[in-house]
Amino acid sequence: MGPVEPIPPSTPIARRSLHDEVVTRLRDAIVEGRLQAGERIPELELCQQFGVSRTPLREALKVLASEGLVELTPHRGAAVKLLTAKDVQDMLDLMGVLEEYAGQLACGASAEDLDAIEALHARMMECYQRRERRGYFQLNQEIHDAIVRASGSAPLASVHAGLKARMRRVRYLGSDGAAEWQEAVAEHEGIMAALRTRDGAALGQRLRQHLANTWCRVAPFLGPGASDAPAVRG
Repeated sequence: MGPVEPIPPSTPIARRSLHDEVVTRLRDAIVEGRLQAGERIPELELCQQFGVSRTPLREALKVLASEGLVELTPHRGAAVKLLTAKDVQDMLDLMGVLEEYAGQLACGASAEDLDAIEALHARMMECYQRRERRGYFQLNQEIHDAIVRASGSAPLASVHAGLKARMRRVRYLGSDGAAEWQEAVAEHEGIMAALRTRDGAALGQRLRQHLANTWCRVAPFLGPGASDAPAVRG
C-alpha cells in the first residue's frame, strides 16, 4: 500500500478535545472516501498526521467500529468496513420504512420544531448554492435526524441513529455527481413542502421514496452488478 493521503486539517489536535476530534477526523476520512472500504487503517501514519499517540487513535477506532464504519480484527488491526450491495439495499429499505413512519408522526410536532427544520433546510440550500458538499451533507443528515426526533418516538430515533451511522459513506456518495445532487435537492424540496402543510401521508411517502432513489444514486459505486440488482422498495 502506498503513502496515505494527508487528511486535512493536518495540524496537531488540541488536547482539550482530543477524543472527539480524532473520532471526527477518522469518520470524515471514511465518509469522504480518503480511507477506502476494505482498506487497512494505517495507525502509525495517522498518529503522525494527527500528532497523537496510538491510545486515543485506537479508542476512536472502537467508537467507529460501534458505528459500523470500521472492522476490528484481533492481531490484524482495523480496516474500513466493506458493505455488500445487499447490505446497502437492506439498510436503505429499512431506513425508508422508519423515515416514512417518522414523517407521518412529525407533522404533529410543535411549530418551533418545524421552524427549526425549516432553518436547517435554508442553510443546506445555501451550501448547495455554494457547492459546499461537506456542509450540505452534514445539514442534510441533521434534517433527517430532526424529522425523526420530531416524531417523538425515542425507540424509533435510536434504531434510526444506528442505521444512519452505518450508511454515512454510502449516502455521501449519493451526491457525488451534479445531476444526482440536483435530484436529491429537488426531493428535499418536496419533503419540506409536505412538512410545511403538515401532510403526514405525503411526507412519509416522499421520505421513503427519497431513500429508494438513494439506491439508484449509489448503486454504481458498489461494484459490478449492483446497478442491475432490484431497486429498493419505494
